[in-house]
Amino acid sequence: VVKPQRSQSRVSGRSLVLFIAAFLLFKGFLMAYLGFDSYDARVAKLQAGSAVERAGAVLMQADPVSQFAATRMAQFL
Repeated sequence: VVKPQRSQSRVSGRSLVLFIAAFLLFKGFLMAYLGFDSYDARVAKLQAGSAVERAGAVLMQADPVSQFAATRMAQFL
């Protein structure tokens, strides 16, 4: 009797978590490097743009994890 095999996902859960963590750290780096006011101004400029830019603005909005990372990284920049 042939048992159906579960299809394996090409992307593992670990890879997805690492990608999200890297993205949040990248946002934190940008906030620390540019400063919170400049970063928020740039995100606001994206919100006024095209549909693709507005989607980018949603992804790049400041969140608590990125803000925490930015405050910690600012000590070293």
